[in-house]
Amino acid sequence: MFQVEDNSTRVSEFVIVGFPSLQPQHFDSVAWFFFFLYVTTVAGNLLLVVLFASEHSLQKPMYIIMVSLALSDIGFTTVALPKLIARYWWNDGSLGFHTCLFQEHMIHYFGSLNSLILLTMALDRYLAICFPLRYPTVMTNQTMAGLTLFCWVVAHIFPGISTVNFTMMPFCGPNQIIHAFCDTMSLTALVCGDPSQQFSAAFAGAMFVLYVPLAFIIFSYICIIISVLRMASGQGRMKTFSTCATQGCIICIYYIPRFFVYSTPFFPNLTMTPDKRIATTLFYSLFPPLINPFIYCLRTKEIKRIFTHWVHRQKGVTPKRHGQIMAVPKSH
Repeated sequence: MFQVEDNSTRVSEFVIVGFPSLQPQHFDSVAWFFFFLYVTTVAGNLLLVVLFASEHSLQKPMYIIMVSLALSDIGFTTVALPKLIARYWWNDGSLGFHTCLFQEHMIHYFGSLNSLILLTMALDRYLAICFPLRYPTVMTNQTMAGLTLFCWVVAHIFPGISTVNFTMMPFCGPNQIIHAFCDTMSLTALVCGDPSQQFSAAFAGAMFVLYVPLAFIIFSYICIIISVLRMASGQGRMKTFSTCATQGCIICIYYIPRFFVYSTPFFPNLTMTPDKRIATTLFYSLFPPLINPFIYCLRTKEIKRIFTHWVHRQKGVTPKRHGQIMAVPKSH
């Protein structure tokens, strides 16, 4: 068991290195790339939050969980990317000791939260498709709001335990984080002593919060596929399969690479260079938040109709039945 280290010998800050093999001449290009990625992700997800808040017709269980996912994605990218961008734009990768621990906590918090949100979303789709008659009475706005609040609270448990453990571990030597942000694996590598017990506990917690929800998601998709195959309408089957296939790809991107990154220390034959590990982590962490607005929301007919109406209002026209268009009278 680690003892709390004297503050006089503990490192006072950590430094985000990013990609260790990246040459300085490429720093500006990488910074611009992540800046564009950050702005696009936040703008796309914020648009969904604004749509939900301003349109009463969208205040339904399905959209409550979508907005929760959008807020989680905004939170994750806001915690992860600004310091990485500063690292490559201004060569400012330093983070205070407690700031780094806060980032580590929030990085894993939003990762856990997204896993629980995907679980709730799978539960919603399972009830809607497999029990369509009972769905309106079982899954109300109040029920979904309660489930969402539960996810936001429970997601703190495992990251919180890990963060508290780090406050008691000795950091007395190197302070360079070979990663894009502070996370459990990077901080564990800087601990003075043998942190294997703490790392194993953190790994077990991460696997639990990731793959218990995944097990239910797989179960729900199997049930959904069976129900869809019983549909009389071929068009209905194709539409449902198309939606499930797209969501399934995002779920695979979210879960599968995480397993390889977290499992590398436990499998001697499974090696991964720091650059590949960082690139893989950024891919499964940042790609889903970027495209979630399109996958889960902008493909929905109701949201597309509302968004199209907004665009037409800005142009001074409004859609009319049978494809006709009429001018919107301007107020004086």
